[in-house]
Amino acid sequence: MSRKNKRPLFERVPVIDTGAKGKVIAKTEDGKVLLLNNAVPGDIVDVQTFKKRKNYFEGTVVHFHEYSKRRVEPVCKHFGTCGGCKWQHMDYESQLVFKQKEVENALVRIGHLSIPTVRPILGCDEPYYYRNKMEFSFSSNRWLSREEIDSDNTDLDRNALGFHVPGMWDKIIDIKECHLQAEPSNSIRLGIKKFAVDNDISFYNPRNQSGLLRTLMIRTSSTGEVMVLLQFFYDDFEKRTLLLNFIKKEFPSVSSLLYVINPKGNDTFYDLEVHCFSGKEYIEETMEDLTFKINAKSFYQTNSNQAYALYKVVREFADLQGDELVYDLYTGLGTIAQFVAKKTSKIVGIESIHEAIEAATKHAKENKITNAQFEVGDMKKVFNTDFINRHGVPDLVITDPPRDGMHKDVVEQLLQLAPERIVYVSCNPATQARDLALMDTVYKIEKVQPVDMFPHTHHVENVVLLKKRTNL
Repeated sequence: MSRKNKRPLFERVPVIDTGAKGKVIAKTEDGKVLLLNNAVPGDIVDVQTFKKRKNYFEGTVVHFHEYSKRRVEPVCKHFGTCGGCKWQHMDYESQLVFKQKEVENALVRIGHLSIPTVRPILGCDEPYYYRNKMEFSFSSNRWLSREEIDSDNTDLDRNALGFHVPGMWDKIIDIKECHLQAEPSNSIRLGIKKFAVDNDISFYNPRNQSGLLRTLMIRTSSTGEVMVLLQFFYDDFEKRTLLLNFIKKEFPSVSSLLYVINPKGNDTFYDLEVHCFSGKEYIEETMEDLTFKINAKSFYQTNSNQAYALYKVVREFADLQGDELVYDLYTGLGTIAQFVAKKTSKIVGIESIHEAIEAATKHAKENKITNAQFEVGDMKKVFNTDFINRHGVPDLVITDPPRDGMHKDVVEQLLQLAPERIVYVSCNPATQARDLALMDTVYKIEKVQPVDMFPHTHHVENVVLLKKRTNL
C-alpha cells in the first residue's frame, strides 16, 4: 500500500467477487475490502481509494496488472460513462454465475435460511436489444468528455438526447447508439434529435427549467407495434405539431404517437393527461392466448421474452389442479393472475394503483377470463380479515412485491392466513430473503429459480416456492 493525496493507494490487489449495486469486490493480503466500479472478478489491479467506510474502502482502478478471463470488449461506445450496462465488460456466462451466487448468498447469509439446491438461472437467449421500454431525456447542457472540455472548440453542440450521467441529475449523455432496445428505437431517437436541432426546437434545461423538449419514451411489443411519447415543458402548438407530424411521416411503424404537457419540476407524468396525436392510445402485447393493451402509464415487464419464462416458472411452481382458490398480491395489470387463471377455480388480484386494476379487469374480460377478480387498495390495509371473509381462504398465494419487499403487516397476515403454498416472485433477493426469514417457522423453501431479466446489469429476478411445514 502507498499513499496519494492522503488517500490509500493499494497495489496489485486481486478482484475476487461481485458486490452490491453492480460493484465488484477486491481484497488485500491483510484483509482490507475494496469496493470498485470499473473492474471484473479475476482482474489484478492498483486501486486509488476515495472514501473510507467502517468496514471497507471505495475506490477506482488506476492500473491493470492482469486482465480477467471473464473480461470481454464492451459492444457499446458509451460503456463506462453511461451507467445502464455496468457489466457489459463481463462475459454473459459469468454474469449468470454471479447472479446465481447473489440469490444463494441472499437466502443463506441474509435470511439465514435452509434452502434446496438452487436451479440453474434462466438466462436470455438474446442478451442485447431485449427491452420493450426505454426513456430518454433531452438536455441543452450536454455532458462533455474530458477531451471536449480541454479542447479549444467553442462551437460544440450542447444539446443531448440520452441518459443521465450516474449521480448527476442535470447532466445528460448524448446517446449515439443504444444496444438495449431493437430498431426502430435508435432511428427514432436520432431522427427526433436531428429534426429538433435543425428546426430550432429547444431542449430542456433542468437547472433553470427552460426549454420545450423534456423526455422521450419508446415502447415496443412482440407484435411489432411501437409507441412514442414526448413530454413538452409547455405547450407550443406550432413546434409541437411540427415535430409530431415529422415523427408520424418519417416513422410509419409508430402505431401510437402520444404527448404530455408537463410544467412540473419533475418528469413523472402519471398524474397528467396523455394526449393521443395519432394512432391508438396503446400497443398490444401477447403471451400465449392472452392479449394485453399497454398504454403510456402501464407497468409491464420490460423484457417480454423473459417475462414469459418467469410466468411459466410461477405456473409450474403453483402446480394448480383446477379447483384451487388463489390470491395474487401486487397484481399490477393482472398478467400473472390471467396467465394462471385457467388452472384455478377463482383468482383474486390486489393492487394499489387504481388504473392498473381497471386495466386488469378490462383485460380479463377481453381475454374471456371469467374466474378472475381484482381489487384496489393499499396492500397492508386491504389484505385483511374482511377481504378473506369475502373471498375465502386461498389454497395458494402468489406475491410479486416491489423492490422493497412486503410490508411486515402483509407478512403477518400471510402467516395468519397460512395457505398451503406460497409462490414468491422478487426483483430483489435481499428483501425477499428478509421476508422469507420472517416466515421460516411456518414455511419451508421447496424450490428456488433465478431468472435473468436484465443482462449486463446486476439485477436478478427470483422465484421461490414455499410449502407449509407439516410439524406445526
